[in-house]
Amino acid sequence: MTDQKKNLKQRYTNIHIAQIMHYRLPAAGLVSILHRVSGAMMFLLLPFILYLLDKSLTSEISFNYLQFYVSHWSVKLAILALSWAYLHHLCGGLRHLVMDAHIGLSKEGARNSARIVFAVSLPLTALVALKLFGVF
Repeated sequence: MTDQKKNLKQRYTNIHIAQIMHYRLPAAGLVSILHRVSGAMMFLLLPFILYLLDKSLTSEISFNYLQFYVSHWSVKLAILALSWAYLHHLCGGLRHLVMDAHIGLSKEGARNSARIVFAVSLPLTALVALKLFGVF
């Protein structure tokens, strides 16, 4: 190898699928991906949620049936996942609105706002979990 080739700057290319598990995504990137995942999750489950709302409002009998159905732990986990999606998407959306106002666009600002999204959405989700599983 010649000295000229050694002095060339390293060339960056797309990562291979095998390298994904070892790639360390920054907090802002993780928040952005989770914002998209939570939005897709809510969008895909919206017909089911509206169906359940319609059934719960139809009669007292159907409401009692759904109330019994929701008391199962696996359904509570699904509700908790949907609650996380809503809360994370809300906090991430507010972050994007602030960034649209040209606030926090620097690398450090994006990192801090991503941490704030996690610091707000995760404790709120924990509160929903505590309430959902009957702690208070």
